[in-house]
Amino acid sequence: MYLWIKALHVIAVISWMAGLLYLPRLFVYHADAGLGATSETFKIMERRLLAIIMRPMAVIAWITGLYMALQGGLLREGWLHGKLALVLALTAVHGYDEALAKRFRLDRNDRPSKFFRYYNELPTLLMIGIIILVIVKPF
Repeated sequence: MYLWIKALHVIAVISWMAGLLYLPRLFVYHADAGLGATSETFKIMERRLLAIIMRPMAVIAWITGLYMALQGGLLREGWLHGKLALVLALTAVHGYDEALAKRFRLDRNDRPSKFFRYYNELPTLLMIGIIILVIVKPF
């Protein structure tokens, strides 16, 4: 059963990360689109990405990850503490994405597309740190 949970965890993480990487890219285009029909299309895309992929996959990633940590007796491992800190930061990025999407939905975005181009790198940096901690286990 553990390997099935692990497989589900990897699937959920990949799907969640895809959303965390794609949504800010949508924000780039949405910020450049201004108001109108194109903006309304971006609102639908952002809402569906959050509701259908990102939220459910984040929950599944957390549940399966915590299950594996408990079952594997990993709660005392230093690398896991570091990973959990980075996953908490990734979850905070997700929360900020939700807030940004709401601002777009209400036509209240005040950030230029350049902001979102830089912001898009944050999930990538967190992901790199998480992968290094999980694979290398430096401490």
